[in-house]
Order: sequence, then structure tokens, then C-alpha cells
Amino acid sequence: MQRTLAWSLTAAGLLWAGAIVAAPYALQSGNPALVGVAALVYQGAGLICHQRPERSFHFGGAQLPVCGRCAGLYFSGALGAVAAWFVSRGDGPRRTRLAIAVAAIPTAVTVSLEFFGFIHPGNALRAVSALPLGATAGWVFVRSLRAEGDLDRRLASDVRNQPS
Repeated sequence: MQRTLAWSLTAAGLLWAGAIVAAPYALQSGNPALVGVAALVYQGAGLICHQRPERSFHFGGAQLPVCGRCAGLYFSGALGAVAAWFVSRGDGPRRTRLAIAVAAIPTAVTVSLEFFGFIHPGNALRAVSALPLGATAGWVFVRSLRAEGDLDRRLASDVRNQPS
């Protein structure tokens, strides 16, 4: 079950990252079906992201459905989820929490400095500062689900192999 969930999470992350990039082009395509799908992507993204034009990247002359910081989180989260299938260490919960906390520092620093008016970063800096957090979160979620699924399989195998 967990392995299926890990695959689903990875696929969803990749599809969402692709939808973010494809949405501006679909919106401008003139094809009613594609425009409708793009509108759904923008609406869905708008539930979480402020979508300010000045804080968003623009592809093909149209704004992405998420701001630069969210784009960095989503793209790196998808890559982190993929990486978890190829690089998998068995860190314990304490190290996992520490990894996420450390990865959140660049995002927290830029958000704080921006909030207090000390800096006015561009979209590239917002996106880059979010990369460690997104990648670490994607990697941790998928790796944790995979590890839990592996443990369940080993336990089930041990139960089947025990003498009656």
C-alpha cells in the first residue's frame, strides 16, 4: 500500500510540475479543452499561492499559475520524490526532522527579510531559496513511504515463514 502511495505521490508531483509549465501555453492555445484544463490548474494553484504577477515567472508571454517561490518548491519537490527512488538512506525520524528544518532555512530567511522590508528579492532568488525545502520534503515523503512499505513486506514475509 505504501509503495503504491509513494509511486502515486511521485507521479502526482511530476504531473503537477508539468502542468505548471504547460498551463501558460495551454491558456494561449485557443483550444477550448486546453484552455479549460489550464483554467483548472490556475484555480487549483490559486488555493495555495497568491499568484501575484510581479512575483511570478512568465513563459510564452503568460504568467505561471504559481509564484517563483512556489514554483521552486513544486519543481524541486518533484525532483526530490524521483531521487528518493534512486537514493534511499534509512535515516531515523530525528535526522529527517533535522534535514527538513535545515532545508527550510533559506526559505525562512528570505521570507523573513522580505516581510520586514530588508530585501526585495527577484523571482529567481525566491525560487532558488525554496529548492532545498522542496527537494528535501519530496525525498523524505517518498523515502518514508517506501521504507514503511518495505518494513510491512518484511513483516508479512516473516509471519508467512514462521512454523505453525
